[in-house]
Amino acid sequence: MSSLLQGVNLYLIGMMGSGKTTVGRLLAKHLGYGFVDTDNVIVQAAGKSINQLFAESGEAAFRQLESDVLAQVCAYTKLTIATGGGIVLKRENWSYLHHGLIVWLDVPVELLYNRLAEDTTRPLLQDVDPKGKLRSLLEQRQPLYSQADLQITVRESETPEQIATRVMEVIPSVLKTPVKHHN
Repeated sequence: MSSLLQGVNLYLIGMMGSGKTTVGRLLAKHLGYGFVDTDNVIVQAAGKSINQLFAESGEAAFRQLESDVLAQVCAYTKLTIATGGGIVLKRENWSYLHHGLIVWLDVPVELLYNRLAEDTTRPLLQDVDPKGKLRSLLEQRQPLYSQADLQITVRESETPEQIATRVMEVIPSVLKTPVKHHN
């Protein structure tokens, strides 16, 4: 399969809690690719949690770090990259994402909420109404997410492994057909 992709990076986009990291790791294994989570890279580089970065420097500074990381990883090949939920907000990021194959893990708000209900590490959910916040974030980002090459609508009962398998099955449908060589 990795020969099909010819080393092209796979970028996973979608809301927080959509499973980008978990599914991304599985896809990397299937493809024989490396795995990068942009949030993890930022945390390591800054030596601070994402909550701390948001609190101390603000969202705009965090988004700039995110773009810098993206610029660096897109120089590599054979990577599966899990991105932050808001990475789609900056136009410059799309110029990086379009170097690879972009997969949107589209997860319904109810399911996101159930997954994130106990998660205190999400700065954008420190809100009186987390479900409402998720809904408004998704509404704001949906038109951007929908620019992905592949949209995978996740069902409640699906395991990460099943989702990864579905992604693998549909990748060939979006790859450019190989150039026919004329004799």
